[in-house]
Amino acid sequence: MAEIVRKHGHRTSMNRRDEDGKEKWAKHYSSNHQILLVGEGDFSFSLSLAMSFGSASNIVATSLDSYDILIKKYNRAKSNLGILRYFGAQLLHGVDSINMKLHTDLRIRKFDRIVYNFPHAGFLGKESDHLVIMMHKNLVRGFFMNAIDMLLPNGEVHVTHKTAPPFDSWNIEELATQSGLTLIECIDFKIEDYPGYNNKRGDGKDSDLPFPLGKCCTFKFILSSQAMEYLTTSHHRRNPQQPQEIPLQRGNARMDSNPSSVMMKSKECFWIFREYFNHARLTSGKADDFLTYSVKDMLRIGFERYKAENHGKPLDGYVDLLKELHSLSKQRVTFLQKWLMEMDHYRL
Repeated sequence: MAEIVRKHGHRTSMNRRDEDGKEKWAKHYSSNHQILLVGEGDFSFSLSLAMSFGSASNIVATSLDSYDILIKKYNRAKSNLGILRYFGAQLLHGVDSINMKLHTDLRIRKFDRIVYNFPHAGFLGKESDHLVIMMHKNLVRGFFMNAIDMLLPNGEVHVTHKTAPPFDSWNIEELATQSGLTLIECIDFKIEDYPGYNNKRGDGKDSDLPFPLGKCCTFKFILSSQAMEYLTTSHHRRNPQQPQEIPLQRGNARMDSNPSSVMMKSKECFWIFREYFNHARLTSGKADDFLTYSVKDMLRIGFERYKAENHGKPLDGYVDLLKELHSLSKQRVTFLQKWLMEMDHYRL
């Protein structure tokens, strides 16, 4: 860190240059943007932006992993985090992209740019497998559904993604459109545009190794006019064409944000079956005819994750997790029924 500080000068002098109003750019990103980075690996992308700006005071960088797991996974994570902290970045760990808008430190924040580089739900089979693709798509869809509530006026959501088969079958643009976003630009991604950035696998024993990039692009989205009108005028009032969906999703959000909830304490079950819970959250109130994937599909993904993370071990642990899932699902139904009864009573 000392070497980087010597290269870029003392922090007070950097802040003074920022105060002079000189805007600095790193490809699509400006030192004047409030930037949220989602799903960081070793935080080298965040650091690349900070070095280009000469400051990180406009950056909130997050990871799904906890701090302790990060520094075990990535050799340079601890150093990168130290430098980012020195330059004024806000660093958050244990942030899940599918419910990040509920995070205590993000709940009231809005951003000019929300960036997710190479979203990936884990190595749980062949990338061309239908269920693996579905798992990845659910992750991206959940991210979009959160990001739309976290944008400042004229803000953008950026996703960098591989565009060669089978990754093109994720249909990133379609997922964004379904979430109320509109594509404004798709630009080839070149890693050399971000000096010091090292893409990481992020999962399994080779977490700290890079993955081959191949052809990939940065997709840029803005809120669609319909979504913007809904967010600014209705304040998330119930959509009259879908009278059940929004109330149930509100109930899910209330349940997720309740720290005393029994469900929130079951970390292993939530990790193994995260697609199941995400599916339940996003599809509450929708008729079966409109659902692309079934609960059975979500459970199969959980089974594949358990096998991948417990290779060679007996399935007794998986059976125990299924029993726990059954219990949690019953609690969820009871919670939502009670919540809807409270809503009906309030309306009366």
